[in-house]
Amino acid sequence: MSSSICIHNATVLNGYSRMNNCAVLIKQNKIIDVFNEDRFSEKTFKDDTLMINAKGAYLTPGFIDTHIHGFAGYGVEDGTVKSILKMSDSLVKYGVTSFIPTLYTAPKEKMIKSIKAIASAMGKEKGATILGMHLEGPFISKDRLGVQNASDVSKVDLELMEEFWNASQGHIVNMTVAPELKHMRELALYCVSKGIILQAGHTNATYKQMVEGMQARIMHTTHLFNAMSRMHHRDPGAVGAVFIHPELSCEIIADGIHINPEIIKFLLSCKPIDKIVLVTDALKPTKQKKKPLIANGDEVYIDQCFYRKSDNVIAGSALTMVDGVKNLVSYGINIEQVIHMASTNPAQIMKQYHLGLIAPGYDADLVLLNHKLDVLYTIIQGKIYQKGVKLCIS
Repeated sequence: MSSSICIHNATVLNGYSRMNNCAVLIKQNKIIDVFNEDRFSEKTFKDDTLMINAKGAYLTPGFIDTHIHGFAGYGVEDGTVKSILKMSDSLVKYGVTSFIPTLYTAPKEKMIKSIKAIASAMGKEKGATILGMHLEGPFISKDRLGVQNASDVSKVDLELMEEFWNASQGHIVNMTVAPELKHMRELALYCVSKGIILQAGHTNATYKQMVEGMQARIMHTTHLFNAMSRMHHRDPGAVGAVFIHPELSCEIIADGIHINPEIIKFLLSCKPIDKIVLVTDALKPTKQKKKPLIANGDEVYIDQCFYRKSDNVIAGSALTMVDGVKNLVSYGINIEQVIHMASTNPAQIMKQYHLGLIAPGYDADLVLLNHKLDVLYTIIQGKIYQKGVKLCIS
């Protein structure tokens, strides 16, 4: 195998800005250097360096999906190492270099089984890297369930949280909670002590309760507008808090259904770009070809996103990260900002400081996109994949 890779003649969107006619040198799993094409022509490289001429294509940091329940017929709800690893394999084709498998609210035993499966899968991936896990519940509001199961929602329970933490082997990265719940402050302080990023979601919080949550470091929000208290001129609610407080960050699902594109553009006019994170909230049947389509035990159908067949309630997204990127660009948002949302911001907000930028010292997790924003290559830890298949290059 080549000890080094040099991708040159690229349009590098490094997470800060655009650099035209640029080259990136990778050694093993790290970015070693970034330089312009003039410097490239003056450099000498070892004979075993793999040269890739990008021909002007976009080279970006790898996409990081911090909220995803399943993919290609495999889901976190399966509670198996195999399903988590199949998700890892399948996501590579869509430019995802790392992800955070997300648990639904479920009975304790089922949640612990899924938690243990994710922890066991970590380090065994052959595709996208598993960064840890995201618990979307069970400490959420029964008034803002979406398609979560009311019977599985729990009052704040520190002993239960300790069980989750121990089962995860310390790999809970983020957790969705309802700030208004009794004893939430105690839970929040516990999570802060463990380094867990808390995000307000499935919440009916008043504006005051959102501010109180911020005081306890609930500083991120889950799928903005969806399953949260609406903005009103007498009580701004959870949505209003996101718009009022620039320090609050938020997820967006850019499938054109969960949020109107014009609202996303309005959000960008109100909020610092580094506080907005593109997620998929993709469900198990995303890109699944065989029917029936089952997500979290319910049959769903697809019409741009998933709907629960029994009552037509939106059940989640069928989005991929690369399609989310394409959608945002089609809304008129510039590609540099979109890459912030898909790569740089999730890395920063989830404290994955080795990811999300193209700069010396960062992990060699990259995506090469043509000008139609189709994935040409996905590079994970310096390993090259084309159409999801690892290339064996000598």
